[in-house]
Amino acid sequence: MDEQQLQKRRWWALAVLSGSLLVISLDNTILNVAIPSLVRDLNATTSQLQWIIDGYTLVFAGLLLTAGALGDRFGRKGALQLGLVIFGLASMASAMAQSANQLIVTRSLMGIGGALIMPSTLSLLTNIFHNPRERAKAIGVWAAVAGASGALGPVIGGVLLKWFSWHAVFFVNVPLIIALLFAGKYLLPKSKAELAERLDPVGAVLSMIGLVLVLWAVIESPTSGLTDPKVVMAFSIGALVVAAFIVWELRIDHPMLDMRFFKNPRFTAANMAVTLVYFAMFGQMFVMNQYTQVVLGYSPLEAGLRMMPMSIVMICVAPMAPRLVYRIGTKIVVGGGLVVASVGVLIVSMVPTSNGYPVLLFGIIVLAFGMGCVMAPATESIMGSLPREKAGVGSAMNDTTRQMGGALGVAVIGSLLAAIYRPGVQSNMSAAGISQSLIDTAKESVGGAVFNAANTPGISPETAAQIHTIAVQQYVDGIHIAMKIGAAIVLLAAFVAFKWLPARAEDTRSEVSGPLDGLASLTYAEAEGALEDDQVELDAGGVKS
Repeated sequence: MDEQQLQKRRWWALAVLSGSLLVISLDNTILNVAIPSLVRDLNATTSQLQWIIDGYTLVFAGLLLTAGALGDRFGRKGALQLGLVIFGLASMASAMAQSANQLIVTRSLMGIGGALIMPSTLSLLTNIFHNPRERAKAIGVWAAVAGASGALGPVIGGVLLKWFSWHAVFFVNVPLIIALLFAGKYLLPKSKAELAERLDPVGAVLSMIGLVLVLWAVIESPTSGLTDPKVVMAFSIGALVVAAFIVWELRIDHPMLDMRFFKNPRFTAANMAVTLVYFAMFGQMFVMNQYTQVVLGYSPLEAGLRMMPMSIVMICVAPMAPRLVYRIGTKIVVGGGLVVASVGVLIVSMVPTSNGYPVLLFGIIVLAFGMGCVMAPATESIMGSLPREKAGVGSAMNDTTRQMGGALGVAVIGSLLAAIYRPGVQSNMSAAGISQSLIDTAKESVGGAVFNAANTPGISPETAAQIHTIAVQQYVDGIHIAMKIGAAIVLLAAFVAFKWLPARAEDTRSEVSGPLDGLASLTYAEAEGALEDDQVELDAGGVKS
């Protein structure tokens, strides 16, 4: 495909890239809606539920940097197509899983495909759109899809679970992937770094081992405890391996991830913003899907539809954020968005045990508005601070922060909630004279308490009611504390953004040239605004007065 054909089809190419991103972004949140079904059908424990969600993320995050580097070296289109094939086959295997442990394994295989897909979408985007104005809009669309798809997941999952079983949330990926493979073959260009550096196999291995061990320790800590020898050992070894990776990358002359990138506050602060805004979104979704279905009693479809406003708000806000950046600067938009997001999480932390949807709705709308302000400018800051030949690694770093943030949100918020829920259930049910066997079932999860323990054959209606009431109350008490801590963590990210994120930073990758030389120091969003204000026409070859 020559350059002229590419520019004619660039928006169709963006649709393929956004569709590919949509498939893998939906995967976690669409499955969240099926959590109660997995408890009933596969007898999944809380620990297994976390691993079904985070096993995918663990493999995904561990492979992203390596996958991004391989895409830069050998071809981003090929990496995307290979990832789609792996993701589709693993989705079919997940749909046919017969146990929770089987599903954990097949979900982990899906993570391999996702790791190849996600960095390829953003790196291809930044190499397809040469016009800074259009590139800003394309990144806005990409960010809107990335965020909104997380909120769309519960709706789509709810529709599927209304008419089919939980298996459908995996089977639905297959026809979408077939269509994307066919469209991508004709619409996407071949793209790789012009000056391909030597591979860095040592760095690749160190990054995978370090990220996997650290994230495993975070995920396992709620079940085993922070002081458990396995958790302490995994975290310690993982931290040492990550440190070794950093040292290696600083010493080698062809690093997979150039550590000097982190000296740029635009790159570092934006990555932290992305990490913690995804921490907030995935943490509250993991908690709230159980709240809406188990505590409030909504069906999966009803629960999904009630989360739909979150997606709508993000779809509307994210594409507008680049224009806002031009008007008031990246620092204020990203920092302010994080403050708004923390307020949204704080509102969610106030949900009651009954009739709680109005509070939840208000909270998720505020959270979505804040996220919409953060994602596109932060993504543009990350990609705009790197040279084009490092687009794959830059995209992988951006994606790694998203996945790490999401996994940490599930792990940390889930751990905090479990630390409050389990002791509360034990003490209150023991005081009520409920047998230890029922208490043990109820302690596994609030769904286990309501669907299993409270429906145990032979127990009295009074005992069933006590189990239900105590479990729901302890779960909501856990939400109140866990989400308040989550709000404080997101507020900390806002402080980092206000202190270190540049308001106006040079975009070393801008290709603007010609009479308006000053545009070369602007970000994509700033260039877009300046060009529109000065009534200048820009094409892929430069500026035309």
